[in-house]
Amino acid sequence: MLYDAIIVGGSFAGLSAALQLARARRQVLVIDAGLPRNRFASESHGVLGHDGKPGSQVLAEARQQLQAYPTVQIFNGRVSRVDSGEAGFVVEAEDGMRWFTARRLLLATGVADVLPEIPGLQERWGKTVVHCPYCHGYEIGGGAIGVLGTGPMSVHQAVLFADWGEVTLFTQGVVAVSAEEQALLAARKVRVEPSPIAELQGTAPALDGVLLRDGRRVAIKALLVGTQVRMASPLAAALGCAFDDSPFGPIVRIDAWGLTSAPGVYAGGDMARVPHSITFACAGGVAAGIGLHASLVMEDAHGMAPA
Repeated sequence: MLYDAIIVGGSFAGLSAALQLARARRQVLVIDAGLPRNRFASESHGVLGHDGKPGSQVLAEARQQLQAYPTVQIFNGRVSRVDSGEAGFVVEAEDGMRWFTARRLLLATGVADVLPEIPGLQERWGKTVVHCPYCHGYEIGGGAIGVLGTGPMSVHQAVLFADWGEVTLFTQGVVAVSAEEQALLAARKVRVEPSPIAELQGTAPALDGVLLRDGRRVAIKALLVGTQVRMASPLAAALGCAFDDSPFGPIVRIDAWGLTSAPGVYAGGDMARVPHSITFACAGGVAAGIGLHASLVMEDAHGMAPA
């Protein structure tokens, strides 16, 4: 079967794109490996109409609604390769066990967080070690909290995070604080700690404090980590998509409607924008789905080459 579109990635961006195409009565296949980025968090917050629900529940409800459309199919598996040609795209799944073809390809494969190698951090990720104050800050409930210095955005993150508690910025030897930034941090009552964190302490996933390399202990109940990210899938690079640099890592270059630099390839979600949240991912998926649909309409009407 020749699908109008194959969407690789069935989390918030991919399902949002699929919904637009399903409502246009287009033949759509969603291929999903079942590894959404927010699987480490027990709840999702800041999502209108779904505040406090587990992300898995939101996705399950979205899948159920999507599968009510007769032109949509969902395949649970991993894409191992994509070939492109004049006729469209051939997608290999499960290491050659299954093949699918489509006129267009939409990537919603997301990003993976690259966590600092600090003992005790990994097992608290998504719980008391978080990446977004808007997603998790309210539930922390105030008190002593920290920001782990990872790069040039860390000062900005500490300034923002001060609305959610009493912040200590741990510069980790990688964040240089200028005089102007020091004044801003002081105005927000943010303490700056130059000694790096050596270890997170407490019974995970709870966090009682951090042990510094100089032997001192600082009590905190949560730690904000602005992680660097990498592409969760090599497909965008393999297809020749152009990338742009962001403060958090590479993102796929797209236009306003999700079109990448590779003909016929669209992208949406965390892999193609910053900052990141479920709402932003859904919006990016909607734009990419609409853009992809418009390109199919123009091709059908005028015989234009894939855009």
